Amino acid sequence: MDYFPLFLNLKQQACLIVGGGEIAVRKLRLLRSAGADVTVVSPELCDEMHDLVRSGEVRWQPAQFSITQITGQRLVIAATDQASVNQAVFSACEAAGILVNAVDDPSHSRFITPAIIDRTPLTIAISTGGGVPVLARHLRAQLEALIPHGWGDLAQLGSELRQRCKEKMPDPAQRRDFWEAVLAGPIPDQVFSGQIAHAREQLISAIDEGKTALTGAVYLVGSGPGNPDLLTFRALRLMQQADVVLYDNLVSSEIMEMVRRDAERIYVGKKSNNHALPQEEINQLLVRLALEGKKVLRLKGGDPFIFGRGGEEIEELAQHGIAFEVVPGITSAAGASCYAGIPLTHRDYAQSVTFVTGHRKSGEVDLDWPRLVNPSETVVVYMGVAQAGYIAEQLINHGRDKDTLVAIIERATTAQQRVVTTTLTELAKRIEQEAIKPPALLIIGNVVQLHDKLKWR
Repeated sequence: MDYFPLFLNLKQQACLIVGGGEIAVRKLRLLRSAGADVTVVSPELCDEMHDLVRSGEVRWQPAQFSITQITGQRLVIAATDQASVNQAVFSACEAAGILVNAVDDPSHSRFITPAIIDRTPLTIAISTGGGVPVLARHLRAQLEALIPHGWGDLAQLGSELRQRCKEKMPDPAQRRDFWEAVLAGPIPDQVFSGQIAHAREQLISAIDEGKTALTGAVYLVGSGPGNPDLLTFRALRLMQQADVVLYDNLVSSEIMEMVRRDAERIYVGKKSNNHALPQEEINQLLVRLALEGKKVLRLKGGDPFIFGRGGEEIEELAQHGIAFEVVPGITSAAGASCYAGIPLTHRDYAQSVTFVTGHRKSGEVDLDWPRLVNPSETVVVYMGVAQAGYIAEQLINHGRDKDTLVAIIERATTAQQRVVTTTLTELAKRIEQEAIKPPALLIIGNVVQLHDKLKWR
């Protein structure tokens, strides 16, 4: 180990920065975020440092560096562009036993500043020993995406209740088992989704009862239109933490590859007139798995609340007192339109958009047809391929122009995406000619004429 990792408490501690340029500003902000009392020594200051001096965030000594300036300092940073000055600062601090860092000069530094992920009070520091700072920043960027900001809130909550837990559970082994159970249960996810007050109540109750086995939870997660790069960070984290996954027909194999390897997988997909499980049985299965203490991921194509029947599922969960969370996904209409270069609204072509489903209910496609014939409105039809001929016929019969443009977007956002444009009159024929199969989406309206001009893939 080249450097001993250490976190310093610098609140109200005197710290000195030698230098007044942009690098000095960056170091100043780090020290100020830690609560340090900072003085800057430099004959001149950059504009941003001047602003910080005027705002009272830092004191300024407009002078060249001298040994007397380090007296009483807890920590010193040399941030000038003059090697001789930085070396002089280092030598003076070494002689006085003061921690010192010369920026980008490990040979004249007693400590180095790492790349930092700040989730106060949780702090993660990454260092390459000063050798490859860019690598440390690169790793930080990746970890920033994987570690929710809510980890700081969770750490704060745990700190506040630590003494209570210690009093209720004097045995260290019992406390360790308790906290491991807490971190594996639904409470962290409640914190991450902003339900901090509810999480606090749950945690206090668990501490007071001395429970180590906490009830499971269900997460309804939208996986988007198919491209795994369009998953949200939250969705990806839950996919990698789930004990069991219930997934739909519209969830792509590429996305399923990102699910935790040892998670149990249960296919509950629905195709036209072919349901792996009826919806009522899916609802009951979610409840049963959660009551077994499992972290259950209900993975849906698109968004759970747009023709995903997510509302029905969480009604059942709420009725049984099961903790749940809904994670939105990019709905298929948004993904398909963007990847096809067809804006759903456009000042010159469409002032509104309506999402409808072509899925048959009781043998009919039951839509409010008179509402869908306005030429200044875009209509997006989910699950409409099988009923495309009937849908086109009804729109024409109710007053929509028979030459209205239609885009059929198959496997939107994936490498297999295909876009076919036609008119309402020719819609059913083109679907048959092109052998288009679900998943596919219909976009109906004047905006479709922008496809050739705006397509980018």
